[in-house]
Amino acid sequence: MATEKAQAELRLAPDLLRRVPLRGRLVTGDALYCQHALCAQIRQAKGHYLFVIKRNQPELLTEVALLFDQPPPGERFATARSRRTQRERHEVRTLTASAALADYLAELGWAGARQVLRLESCVTHLRGVRAGQTTHLVRYFLTSLGPQVPARQFLRLIREHWHIENRLHYVRDVTLGEDASQVRSGAAPQALAALRNAVLGLLRQHGYANIAAALRHFAWSPGAALRLLGLHPA
Repeated sequence: MATEKAQAELRLAPDLLRRVPLRGRLVTGDALYCQHALCAQIRQAKGHYLFVIKRNQPELLTEVALLFDQPPPGERFATARSRRTQRERHEVRTLTASAALADYLAELGWAGARQVLRLESCVTHLRGVRAGQTTHLVRYFLTSLGPQVPARQFLRLIREHWHIENRLHYVRDVTLGEDASQVRSGAAPQALAALRNAVLGLLRQHGYANIAAALRHFAWSPGAALRLLGLHPA
């Protein structure tokens, strides 16, 4: 079901981007959206992109990983590092940026690609059953933003993207039960996705941060739910 949902979202992406003024704006997305056509569409609209690179683009992933693992002699990367302790985790994030592949990426058909990025996250668990253990995660990114953008700014942009992903998709998938939905016919999945987004937007507009608690509250108080919609039950 997750794959079907992702493919449905990918089919909707070009039309959605045509409806949004992209000039001067940055479009971020996970590996699903790292596609030649979407990159070209964004650049034609004078926008910029920052996409995750994964195995759905094997040639691109191989070349980018090779650049950072075996850099050409004399190659100098832009780097930035951040440290953050939150609850039971201490995380060190190191971002490395390079424009060395720009011409090669153009030959491969990646419209407007200026840089590739490598982000390594090292998380040390401070308490609990995993105390003292460290996990490593390496991710790669493709962007049309050039070397004039500081590496530290990419750290912030990537964190902001995943913050949005977690706030929207996790709540949709888990709290609103999208992953468990058996509705698959026609345009019904897209219609339900739009409805879930509308519900989230309405609740957050009214100051509800805990969506699960808000849903329980309105399930117990249908009159309050109607008033939230601007309706006044008799």
